[in-house]
Amino acid sequence: MDIDGAGGEPGRGDLVVNAAGAVIGGIGDNNTQVNHFHSGPLRPIADVGAPAGVDNLPLRAERFVGRATELDRLDTITTGSATVVVHAVHGLGGIGKSALAVEWAATRPHGCTPIRWITAAGPGEVQQGLAGLATALEPELATVLPVEQLAARGVQWLATHTGWLLILDNVDDPADIAEILARTTDSGGRILITSRLATGWRHATIVSLDILTPAESLDLLSGLLTTGGPRDLDGATELCTELGHLPLAVEQAGAYLAHNPATTPRDYLRLLTGYPAAMYRRAGAGTGEHRTLARIWRVTFDRITAREPFAVDLLLTLAWYAPDTIPMSLINELADPPTINAALGILAAYTMITIDPGSAAVSIHRLVQAVARTPDPTDTHRRPDMIDQARDRATTTLTAALPATLDDPATWPVWRTLAPHTEALADHTAVGTGTTETAALLNEIAMFLTGQGLPGRAIPLHEQALTDRERILGPDHPDTLGSRNNLATAYQDAGDLTRAIALHEQTLTDYERVLGPDHPDTLTSGNNLAYAYRAAGDLTRAIALYEQALTDRERVLGPDHPDTLTSGNNLAYAYRAAGDLTRAIPLYEQALTDRERVLGPDHPDTLTSGNNLASAYESAGDLTRAITLFERTLTNRIRVLGDDHRDTLLSRNSLAGAYKSAGDLTRAIPLYEQTLTDRERVLGPDHPDTLTSRNNLASAYHSAGDLTRAIALYEQTLTDCERVLGTDHPSTLTSGNNRATAYHSAGDLTRAITLYEQTLTDCVRVLGEAHPTTVTVRENLATAVAAQRE
Repeated sequence: MDIDGAGGEPGRGDLVVNAAGAVIGGIGDNNTQVNHFHSGPLRPIADVGAPAGVDNLPLRAERFVGRATELDRLDTITTGSATVVVHAVHGLGGIGKSALAVEWAATRPHGCTPIRWITAAGPGEVQQGLAGLATALEPELATVLPVEQLAARGVQWLATHTGWLLILDNVDDPADIAEILARTTDSGGRILITSRLATGWRHATIVSLDILTPAESLDLLSGLLTTGGPRDLDGATELCTELGHLPLAVEQAGAYLAHNPATTPRDYLRLLTGYPAAMYRRAGAGTGEHRTLARIWRVTFDRITAREPFAVDLLLTLAWYAPDTIPMSLINELADPPTINAALGILAAYTMITIDPGSAAVSIHRLVQAVARTPDPTDTHRRPDMIDQARDRATTTLTAALPATLDDPATWPVWRTLAPHTEALADHTAVGTGTTETAALLNEIAMFLTGQGLPGRAIPLHEQALTDRERILGPDHPDTLGSRNNLATAYQDAGDLTRAIALHEQTLTDYERVLGPDHPDTLTSGNNLAYAYRAAGDLTRAIALYEQALTDRERVLGPDHPDTLTSGNNLAYAYRAAGDLTRAIPLYEQALTDRERVLGPDHPDTLTSGNNLASAYESAGDLTRAITLFERTLTNRIRVLGDDHRDTLLSRNSLAGAYKSAGDLTRAIPLYEQTLTDRERVLGPDHPDTLTSRNNLASAYHSAGDLTRAIALYEQTLTDCERVLGTDHPSTLTSGNNRATAYHSAGDLTRAITLYEQTLTDCVRVLGEAHPTTVTVRENLATAVAAQRE
């Protein structure tokens, strides 16, 4: 854009007029000179004052909330700087940049006059805005000078006057206003620029705008809804959260709801879920359609596409992940490095994404994601086929990033990083649209989460994977049967034994029918059902099924197959649970001997056999052999698996338990404390193993007579179990019994009996009358009641 005068010396402040009074300039497309006649010479620009009515500040927002910090910062900056750039942290259309500029200009004591507002989204708009300034100052020039010379005269006026405030709104390219900045640097006026761009600004101070706080967005929405009187605000908080506390989104929802009195915020949430494309582009009555998320961001997408086409493809892909901490491993494989870097650069420049310099992880506003994954046939950037392709890219990239194994602790950080993005992908995938690749991905992540003691997060993924596999592959496909087995295991780990057993029984029946009774997967299914029976306390059925599984595996797979050795170990465990140590210990000893011979002394399964045999010795009261074997197994696991492996932490916990059984609390308590600290660090504070450590340490304190610490830790453990595992989980019920026992020991029989009674009721309802835990609680309650009567 050329905004210098066509005649005279650039920057003198007035135009050259020929003898006939014609202004020379305004070269057209055909390079022919155009003369516009004026009745006399133009006044020197420095002598042109600002008459009343020159201000053209837009109306303030109907309801402006928050932003006190940013308004105060603008006050401070404009005191000592002529140029201020306002841009949003998220760079989003709708973050409230323009509203902030209007509010500050209209209400703060900046002392500037006149105030001119120019929409500056492109060079043509900048030129028109400057020309508008010139004609506002000298209306008689409107029919005399071409727009180019009017724009030049507007800049010359700014360069020769002081005290004015120029607001350049929504600048898309700093080059569009570079000449204005250069010509007015020393003028003494003030320039406030709003832009979605976060980069490219020189010699300017940045005021960053973020989303509203939850309280501010709720205030904004509530104010818009209640202007005409009281309204049903049910769901308002959830709606603000869903809208990501983005001002324009909240305003758009508020305008819609204000003109639809029968629609509540919760109704609007349902509309967003059912008809997202329509709702993102629909404004309320009286609100321009250009002031909607879909329209504003479509313009942004247009600009991004013109500069770097792949950037929009990348944005559509990122829309399927969790909004925060998207690792570069999910981005780098999508294109070559130069293309990736260019796409990330343009998205960050428009702050459609933010990049953490330390980790290089990418974050994206959740509402940008919601729009970017919503198909809209009317939008060239969000056609349904493009959205499907983006989802498939996200699935493929996540799958490729999965580690090769679930069991290596060194890979757990990667699994943990990928899990929330897979969960987001699952959550955003509509029912009936998943693919076999999606199902496989969800199954893998769900198995990892189950192994990490997070069945609550795993179950929805397993359920979705099973649904998709049944729909695509059929109910009898091996992958479908595998999903059914994995879901049953997750139910079991979540303490939902009723659903777990029913699904394991169905799966075993299906395996026998589809694959035959001797197929390895069928035998594994039988083993898993036996495990569920044992967890439910049904040892009669568990032992019978374990015995059958061992017999069948010996016959089909051979006595030395790893699965056969596992069956032997599991049967020994069931015998031990039934109190039949006479059969359990020889079987454990045989399993250890066989695993050492077949798998080697350092195989993880061999080390597990050693730990299990030591536990059997402890149950039999042979503490000398138990402690010796526990110590040896712990040493070997540290050497083979490392200090932080889950099995190593289990060995440390087991050894501490043996010390406690031997009455050696001096060694038991520090080892329990160390194990709890390590599990909190490695597995997290809410992992079931961590909760077990917390319970065991409390028990050790209890045994040491330190009831103050024991009760406090028991109370914390019960609270954590209820929160993490649920009130009906077997571990929660055990924790309730232990806490009641501590009250009993402290002489607080009233609280002990109340808790025993509640726990017993829950045990009978959840586990049944004959379950070992139920029996234990009933005996403890009877003892406490008898003590109270004495």
